[in-house]
Amino acid sequence: MTEWMAFSSLEPFGTDTQYIGPAITSTILANANRPKGDKAHTVDEFMPKFEKETKTPDQMLNFVSMLNAGLGGQDLRQQEDEP
Repeated sequence: MTEWMAFSSLEPFGTDTQYIGPAITSTILANANRPKGDKAHTVDEFMPKFEKETKTPDQMLNFVSMLNAGLGGQDLRQQEDEP
């Protein structure tokens, strides 16, 4: 694993590398068409950011319940609550 981590630091691969080309192209186009005097755009502005948001247990349970209902599943919690 450490060898792959070292290789990745020298030769990046994975999700970030698939977005760098379009981000560079977008940066070039945006900078070529920006008004004079405006600040130049950077590649980072065009890289997607996939930040993972922290969810509460209730939010996760609601999401799973929604998926379960959408897929036609049964909510077995209701059966457990009944005496």
